[in-house]
Amino acid sequence: MERRQVGSSGLRVSALGLGTMTWGRGTDEADAATILKAFVDAGGTLVDTAASYGDGDAERVLGEQLTGAVPRDELVLCTKGGVRHGPDGPRRDASRGALLADLDGSLARLGVDHVDLFLVACPDPTTPLEETVSALRLAVTSGRARYVGLSNFPAWSSARVATLLEAADGIGLAALELEYSLLQRGVERETVPASTALGLGVLAWSPLGRGVLTGKYRRSVPVGSRAASDHLAGFVGQYLEDGDAAAVVEAVATAADGLGRAPLEVALAWLLARPAVASAVVGARTPEQLDGVTRALDLTLPGEVHAALDDVSAFVPGYPERW
Repeated sequence: MERRQVGSSGLRVSALGLGTMTWGRGTDEADAATILKAFVDAGGTLVDTAASYGDGDAERVLGEQLTGAVPRDELVLCTKGGVRHGPDGPRRDASRGALLADLDGSLARLGVDHVDLFLVACPDPTTPLEETVSALRLAVTSGRARYVGLSNFPAWSSARVATLLEAADGIGLAALELEYSLLQRGVERETVPASTALGLGVLAWSPLGRGVLTGKYRRSVPVGSRAASDHLAGFVGQYLEDGDAAAVVEAVATAADGLGRAPLEVALAWLLARPAVASAVVGARTPEQLDGVTRALDLTLPGEVHAALDDVSAFVPGYPERW
């Protein structure tokens, strides 16, 4: 599997990353072990998790695999902090205390002394960016993280954090993790251009449009799928109810038929060809799903197919980016 540089940093990751959001919940320990071993055998290195996934269960399951199944030094571990769970449900908290507490908890659950990449999971409008930056700086200077980045942040705040970190002591921001797929190209308005200008690598989460680009929802909602689950039905349903998304899915399916490939392979190949993308993080819940996505790695879309998918998924630029 190709190793790609994350922006202008020295960090390198596999073209496909392995997401663990369902580990400990929809993916049991046995399947997690099989998936991780197969991912590493295929040349994968980037494993993406978070303190909030399953209230820490995903990290615990992953940590158990690092005790023998897969050596720690073969992986690029990425985790996220900044989402706190309370009696009223999850809330954003990117304060210094919360971020460092999340990071320490992640290290304990993973059973490691550092992660390779630590991300702030989402913007927190109640905490000054300067305080969030101080937590990222401490994560690196204390040795708990080798690189730092942001997830789901808009372009303006990403640029501000990058500037503050660079001014502090040259640590720098390495990556932005963003939802990016043929069904979600809004990041191309400002965030992707900002990442390119700032030398930040893009890690694309949900590169298969929350599973919709696989084509499995074209006729119905399969039993056992994410759209059929209580806690993810709304997450997937956003694209199932979108007429424009349906047109994109049909275009992907048509291209796949013509190329003799699966729709998910076409969708991933399109994304991996985008210049800012360092890795596409796929959330395979079963070994069979992982096998399907790794087959996309040898596919290069013909120019006319790529252009056709660009056209059918194009968004309308707004003000002021259209200028």
